[in-house]
Amino acid sequence: MAKIDYIPRICDKELQEVLLTTGAVLIEGAKWCGKTSTAEHVAKSKLLMQDPDKTKEYQKIADTKPSFLLKGGTPRLLDEWQIAPVLWDAVRFEVDNRQETGQFILTGSAVPADNVTEHTGTGRIARMLMRTMSLYESGESNGSISLMDLFNNTPDMESMSDLSIEQIAFCICRGGFPASIGKPDKTALGMSLKYVEAVINQDISRVDGVEKNPNKVRLLMRSLARNITTMASFQTILNDVEATEESISDKTVYSYYNALRRIFVVEPLPAWSPKLRSKTAIRSSPKHHFVDPAIATSVMRINPEALLQDFNYFGFLFEALCTRDVRIYVQANDGDVFHYRDKSGLEADLIVQLRDGRWGAVEVKMGNKEIEEAANHLIALKNKINTDSVREPSFLMVLTGGQFAYQRSDSVYVVPIGCLKP
Repeated sequence: MAKIDYIPRICDKELQEVLLTTGAVLIEGAKWCGKTSTAEHVAKSKLLMQDPDKTKEYQKIADTKPSFLLKGGTPRLLDEWQIAPVLWDAVRFEVDNRQETGQFILTGSAVPADNVTEHTGTGRIARMLMRTMSLYESGESNGSISLMDLFNNTPDMESMSDLSIEQIAFCICRGGFPASIGKPDKTALGMSLKYVEAVINQDISRVDGVEKNPNKVRLLMRSLARNITTMASFQTILNDVEATEESISDKTVYSYYNALRRIFVVEPLPAWSPKLRSKTAIRSSPKHHFVDPAIATSVMRINPEALLQDFNYFGFLFEALCTRDVRIYVQANDGDVFHYRDKSGLEADLIVQLRDGRWGAVEVKMGNKEIEEAANHLIALKNKINTDSVREPSFLMVLTGGQFAYQRSDSVYVVPIGCLKP
């Protein structure tokens, strides 16, 4: 069932590994990020719940005999399963009954309402988060430097990125939606615009069946876009929306924001809380992020040319692009990504931590002029960490929009985003 034009994804390996160890896997993620194509690439049969010719029929069968919908070659794909939530419990039961691995792949671009399933699926249904495509997957990063090689202190630093600042601006505005890759520029840039309009006018209301005001959704998303990669409070977001003379309550802001989370549009970056040598207070607020930076440029109606005229905002969006890619690369290596900021103002844009306890600190800087300051921040953070409870960092890295990769005399790595891969 593999599609001829399928572009290999980093998570392909993770999916294969999960299918070898559990009876079913749920692939979650934003609409249009490629969940169905990735699942179809390995599935032997499929049930497409969104098929307009069959959705109502499938729902009737699910209400009466859901096990009938599970028949077919394995692994069997159940696409957008949340349209008929009873399928979750049916899959869990069937996995118990068959006692075999790799039976089902469920995909979903929305988290269903609470209490629509009888069981959590723990031990039977594994979860795998899928994001839009990284620069390595879309072919814009040459992948000459591996993140895992940085952890192992064996990177190839004789590397150079082929990406110009103009190309980076285009990649930010186009985003990582698979359907946009390789298309003419105008068509590619239009994909994220269509995505945002679908979110505002349809998807956010469908997630919980509660009608939402499209204008207020748009204003909330614009505020999040203006505050991207910052720790702006919800009060700041609320004030920002109200500054447009659109009345909105704090309850509505929280409700709309949670709905955006449930359809995987926003993905806040949590704070890292290590033990420090001193009693410096650590900020615990997450940073605001969309699952893809193109969502921000689309809702702000900014194209690559406009972005190149505003290097300050370009810097925030470049950090968002790097965050997306590093999250994808770290997930492939069984790790997590955080940010760090303390009361003194010392920060690291990204903390990458593997499950075995190894970690690295990353500062994101678009140009070369800020590398010195960024490296000093990373070294200061390293010296603050209490190594009795947290091991020494595996690496310190400045992730840039430049061309050349190298290691400084203070051991800090300088790596272009156009060179990075898992």
